[in-house]
Amino acid sequence: MRYFIQLSYNGGAYHGWQIQPNAVTVQETIQDALSKLLNTELSITGAGRTDTGVHASQMFAHFDIDETIDTEKLAYKLNSFLPKDIAIQSIFQVNNDAHTRFHAIKRSYDYKIVLKKDVFQFDYAYYMHQNLDVDKMNEAASILPEYKDFQCFSKSNTDVKTYNCKIEYAQWKLEDDMLIFTISADRFLRNMVRAIVGTLVTIGLGKLEVDDMHKIIASKNRGEAGFSVPAKGLYLTEVLYPENIKLN
Repeated sequence: MRYFIQLSYNGGAYHGWQIQPNAVTVQETIQDALSKLLNTELSITGAGRTDTGVHASQMFAHFDIDETIDTEKLAYKLNSFLPKDIAIQSIFQVNNDAHTRFHAIKRSYDYKIVLKKDVFQFDYAYYMHQNLDVDKMNEAASILPEYKDFQCFSKSNTDVKTYNCKIEYAQWKLEDDMLIFTISADRFLRNMVRAIVGTLVTIGLGKLEVDDMHKIIASKNRGEAGFSVPAKGLYLTEVLYPENIKLN
């Protein structure tokens, strides 16, 4: 039987989601806790692979087990067992072929830039004291859905079959002293959101023009795009699935 876990985490203490040698990751931390609580070796698969320091207010993972479990009780035990920077929202049974990564139909990220020095946002947003032209940044962001191939925003030497992504929404909003960029797509490449934000910030600073976004994307060259903003301001906020994967 297959179960989905809905969770959130503060990524500050972790070397990303995916298990890797000699590093503490979110996947490994949850997998170890789950295996101990269920008294069997389990592996979990996540909806994505967030990088070191990236946060998630909504993430999903799945695991298989040959027995029916009390999902509410397990969620409670996991929350008691896990460190304070990982929280389980729910566990629920799904169809046996449901996959957290391959069956996700939309993913959304937020990137937060704080425009005024704030001691409480130091670890959770990118502080910029320079003036940014938000109108130009939004004009450039509106170009993104016109394209499919985003190799220019992908981390170099990434082993992927395609650089195509379908971006359906990309916009900046100003909330008090916080500038928030929200982007939604069917999938994202490694480091893609941070590279897009860095490019839009460069436009907002007047170092690139809005129309340069067309040239950057057409180049398929990471070196033509802007810098990658720090991971601490990036949040995976939503992963959406078809309704029919969940068992009643």
